[in-house]
Amino acid sequence: MTSRSRARKSSARGVRVQDAHRLLVQLPDVTAGRSYGLPAYLLNGRFLARFRDDDTVLVLQLPTIAERDVLMDLDPSSFFFTEHYRNYPAVLVRLATVSPELLADVIRESWRHVSTKPPLRRRKPRATSKRRKRARSKAP
Repeated sequence: MTSRSRARKSSARGVRVQDAHRLLVQLPDVTAGRSYGLPAYLLNGRFLARFRDDDTVLVLQLPTIAERDVLMDLDPSSFFFTEHYRNYPAVLVRLATVSPELLADVIRESWRHVSTKPPLRRRKPRATSKRRKRARSKAP
């Protein structure tokens, strides 16, 4: 392998945050929102993805934990999980090492999975208790 072909191969790895963002928001019904108080990408109100670790890692919802295992076997330098996600069907993606084509495929598969779920119903605002209302009305 020549140094030129090595350079071409290594430049095919890595995805910029802006490009990952573009892949996500151009999918139908994906919007920016919040999940557990953090900025996230939602599909019909459901979690799809979010950035973490100073935007170097993308957290992506998957259909199953088994699919995460397949991705980790396929490209262990790009796909991983932490203890927090051990029992949750999500994968963490190192943007600096994943190929753009593979990331696009995984994002589309994730979108297909989440899009099959019914939209989340909006929660009604919690009613304020009478005691709390009285305490507020007495405050100066």
